[in-house]
Amino acid sequence: MTLNSFQFNTTPGLRFGSGQAKDCCKEISNKLGQRILFVSDKGLMSLGLTENTLKELQKMSSVQIFDEVEADPSEKTLLKAIEAGKKFNATGVIGFGGGSSMDVAKLTALILGSNENLEEAWGVANAKGPRLPLALIPTTAGTGSEVTPISIITVGEEEKKGVSSALILPDLAILDPDLTLGLPASTTAATGIDAMVHAIEGYASLNKNNNPISKMLAIEALKLLSGSIEKAVFDGSNVEARGNMLIGSMLAGKTFANSPVAAVHALAYPIGGTFHISHGLSNSLVLPYVLRFNSVDSKAANDYAQLAPYVFPELDINKGAQAVCAEFIDKLEILSKKLGLPQKLREVDIPKNACEKMAKDAMKQTRLLVNNPREVTEVDALNIYQAAW
Repeated sequence: MTLNSFQFNTTPGLRFGSGQAKDCCKEISNKLGQRILFVSDKGLMSLGLTENTLKELQKMSSVQIFDEVEADPSEKTLLKAIEAGKKFNATGVIGFGGGSSMDVAKLTALILGSNENLEEAWGVANAKGPRLPLALIPTTAGTGSEVTPISIITVGEEEKKGVSSALILPDLAILDPDLTLGLPASTTAATGIDAMVHAIEGYASLNKNNNPISKMLAIEALKLLSGSIEKAVFDGSNVEARGNMLIGSMLAGKTFANSPVAAVHALAYPIGGTFHISHGLSNSLVLPYVLRFNSVDSKAANDYAQLAPYVFPELDINKGAQAVCAEFIDKLEILSKKLGLPQKLREVDIPKNACEKMAKDAMKQTRLLVNNPREVTEVDALNIYQAAW
């Protein structure tokens, strides 16, 4: 096998275990300094999930809380967080929460550290840096944002823009399964499928940086995620299942951080941006339809067939790649239904006549579409949305 040149970047420090969000505070304080901006959301604050970490951290550092992050965070929110950090003269930033809080924390740390123009940082490898020291503590098992060099922000009414740069990988990621115990079943299901999408798309990505390390991590991620998602959804207090989901999500994050995702995400963004459907559910709604579209390509079909037995060990893999691939996609659809997730766009109140605008909007996601195993035209995107409706 001839190996192309590739780069593999990841978060240098990773801590896992029950209670780590509190137990690692001394290390966080040492890395982030005496004035820490704590980025989270009001929901987590009201649930008391941040309490133990904050109490411990405040023994060692001065902490300024910014808790205004919303789902699909806006540029306005990001700018408010940056302003709060400037006024506080922050020496470091913590992102505590789901992907939204972590995304805001990443770019806040970047702009506070470099004072660069945000407009010039959008896109791939455009950030200049340096950033402030950064720690990320996820409370969902889905985005893998704690190990990815990507931050997605909603700009204007609906458009999502991203910064992709190894500069925004944090210094430290803290994975504490206790923080995910209270996640509702629907959120657990949607974020879990999101993590599986990261692994599947990263494994089959056409990106020239697709590499053996990402492929290996995708397989390990899918073993953990598929083996634990039902337990985590239907028995939310199962710490072992919650821990497996967190590690699986993190491994899938490392996969697509280096071998980027593709058309599932490109078509999911307009669903989230226009109709404010959660990112995980947006991915879940288009996943089988994009995979079926891609599977016409023999390489994509082979990739999906290679992943199939790790996700569904009972699947007969001796039927040929196309047949295994088709069954793999069918089984993913059945799993989504079993987990109680909506199956069609109309079930989340998206009108059929919105498909055309979403297809147009999806075409703007060139950063993602170039990685897809099969070229997607606007007509193809429209057909996929209509099939998913």
